[in-house]
Amino acid sequence: MNALFIHGRNALADASDLIDRFGEGAMYEAAALAERSRSEGNVVRFCHWRQIERVIAVLNSDEILGAVH
Repeated sequence: MNALFIHGRNALADASDLIDRFGEGAMYEAAALAERSRSEGNVVRFCHWRQIERVIAVLNSDEILGAVH
């Protein structure tokens, strides 16, 4: 997975909230929220929830990303 850009604290807060509420299904919930936003024509929210989906994937991964110091 490539480096992940996280746009602000709200992205992490939303990811954390979904993980707390849905556990292993958090990525699927983020995807559903993205799809609903897309259906409503809300491009900004669609992009937000797609980013949250990627953040959750990274948080659940054991893969090391970026430089390790």
